[in-house]
Amino acid sequence: MHVTHLECSATGERYAANQLHNLSAAGKPLLVRYALDRICLTRADLAARPAGMWKWRELLPLPAGVEPVSLGEPETPLIALDRIGAAANARAPLVKDEGRLPTGSFKARGLAMAVSMARHFGVTRMALPTNGNAGAALAAYAARAGIDSLVICPAETPRINVEETAAFGATVIVADGQIDECGAIVGKGAALGRWFDCSTLKEPYRIEGKKVMGLELAEQYGWDLPDVIFYPTGGGTGLIGMWKAFAELEAIGLIGARRPRMIAVQAAGCAPIVRAFAAGADHAERWDGAATMATGIRVPKAIGDFLILQAVRDSGGSAIAVEETEIAAAVTDAARDDGMLLCPEGGAVLAAWRRAIDSGLVGRDERCLLFNCANGNKYPLAAKVRAARLAELDPANL
Repeated sequence: MHVTHLECSATGERYAANQLHNLSAAGKPLLVRYALDRICLTRADLAARPAGMWKWRELLPLPAGVEPVSLGEPETPLIALDRIGAAANARAPLVKDEGRLPTGSFKARGLAMAVSMARHFGVTRMALPTNGNAGAALAAYAARAGIDSLVICPAETPRINVEETAAFGATVIVADGQIDECGAIVGKGAALGRWFDCSTLKEPYRIEGKKVMGLELAEQYGWDLPDVIFYPTGGGTGLIGMWKAFAELEAIGLIGARRPRMIAVQAAGCAPIVRAFAAGADHAERWDGAATMATGIRVPKAIGDFLILQAVRDSGGSAIAVEETEIAAAVTDAARDDGMLLCPEGGAVLAAWRRAIDSGLVGRDERCLLFNCANGNKYPLAAKVRAARLAELDPANL
């Protein structure tokens, strides 16, 4: 294992890597640090390994010889939206389809890593708040590891996510309030020793699983990177994780210094990062009355707000909020025109790409990558069907 220590993301204070931690003493996320100068990992080494999350073990925190808690996490594909691109008179954007992962979302990456480390440290019960997909991922991986799980979710959480989480054996509580308020209950229980809190960025390892998205991207782009990445941003773990991954890849000699511009995408009904970015602030104030169909980005207050904003600014990127009508139209268009059923958060990202193209924020020939963070089948869909009696159907008129 090449982990040297954990580091407070705000103060730089060091913490021992062989102990279980949540936040730093300053109440900020802890980041895993590696002896990157001792890692010898070549492109040929990686090409010879089976595809998937665990081929990157040198850049992951699980100690050597310790088996991960796995459900077969694959490398997710890049799918071109050719007709969407043509309609915008632009190079077709590529979609990294995270809906192919276990439990149907990118939350599988982070929770696979978090649960693997929790089992390694002897944790017997884990809990988190969720707007949907993180709860299902925790429940599935905890079940795989023989760990009890508790999930608290807002009442607006899609029913299928609630039922999926319960099916994996988690204790599921649906409560009034927003995800950060549910998270406060999880935090109180953790302080009482009732469970280990694995909320977004409140433990060090979900970000290490999510950063694999960035590691995969580099290899899929031929050890280059896209010009622009559009990322659906709630808690922002994946955006922060990818930015960390790029730095680590450069440090071990697998990529150069060029970076993509990172675009944080939020819904107009819950856009604290967009507001903070526009104001030039380092932290985002809580968003009151959060509401959007894209429940995965309905996060009124993100503990890693300063890390999201720093990554966006350091990359020369931006933050975009899109309307509900734009989200719905993007989901419809991608499915009808390119056979790609996006989740609402993926629809938000496509809508943001369209805005960026129309405004000139992004050039029409730039290589843009969009994240579809979950399988679109997990969300309510509009019924556009006809009912008929078989005896009345005439194929000549169909």
